Amino acid sequence: MTIDLAAAGRQVGDIMLRWSDNATPLGYYPVPVISIRGGTGPTVLIIGGTHGDEFEGPAAMMRVAESLDPARLAGQVVILPALNAPAFFGSSRVSPLDGANLNRAFPGDPDGGPTAMIADFLETELLPMADAVFDLHSGGKASFFAPCSLSTRTDDPALTAANDALARAFGLPLMWRLGQHNDNRSVNSAAARVGVPMIAAELGGCGGVDPAIADATEAGLWNGLRHLGCLDDAPLMHDTPRSIEIASPFHSLYAPSDGMFDRHVSAGQDVTVGQMAGRFFFPQEPARASVPVTFPADGFVLAHCNRGMVKRGDLLALVAQDEVSAD
Repeated sequence: MTIDLAAAGRQVGDIMLRWSDNATPLGYYPVPVISIRGGTGPTVLIIGGTHGDEFEGPAAMMRVAESLDPARLAGQVVILPALNAPAFFGSSRVSPLDGANLNRAFPGDPDGGPTAMIADFLETELLPMADAVFDLHSGGKASFFAPCSLSTRTDDPALTAANDALARAFGLPLMWRLGQHNDNRSVNSAAARVGVPMIAAELGGCGGVDPAIADATEAGLWNGLRHLGCLDDAPLMHDTPRSIEIASPFHSLYAPSDGMFDRHVSAGQDVTVGQMAGRFFFPQEPARASVPVTFPADGFVLAHCNRGMVKRGDLLALVAQDEVSAD
């Protein structure tokens, strides 16, 4: 790393991803890092660009980085706006260096490929130094998510409660509970293994920056810093968000064939069993009859596909249900 995270004030530099290839045989791929350190207080890690085509989160965190004054900060904020930098600067979900998906690469490997090295550095070096973590995502080019925070249900009730408190402070009206269907190769799972409070967020998508969603994300970060005691201002109090979870992967809809999906619903809608999700057309076979696509269960459309032409197996609609209380 080209900066000293223990130093006071504002620093900007690189995590040095040493990967030798034809383009960079003896140098390094820079992963930008911003450290803002004030007085005594918690260390907060804010991550964006885990997937390289998701931009609402990085836009919001760059706003915070530009405005945050070390003189009024209790603690330290470490901002990684482009964690998967090779993917981010190519506007790609996966790394162009090895084709790997960083959010399916944890715990990583210090002697592995470039994506595995980034995952290992985050899980073994950065997460253990943090008192709280925000990992900001969106649907990228391929999909659009109803804006929501993601809180992991862990084996430690106190850690789960801390995750939920972060989600409430972030202020989005929807919380996606990660439980039995969570992928253990994600940043959320890495944070749970380390034992650090953490939320992710899904913030729209479509491969650009939606201004309203970016504004809400920025507000969520500022309020999260207030909640954690990094700023003197009292945190805004938000209503308890609606909590949803993936009850079954078979409630979601996938493309039955290659073709064009004429979508009838959008992320953020409640749907009922048998309701029409859209029609499947076959433009290359114009004489072929369309196929209706219906929901197999009641639920909530958490995300929808952002593509017109799809291939068999592509996600059309991610469907969740209201979380069932453990009481």
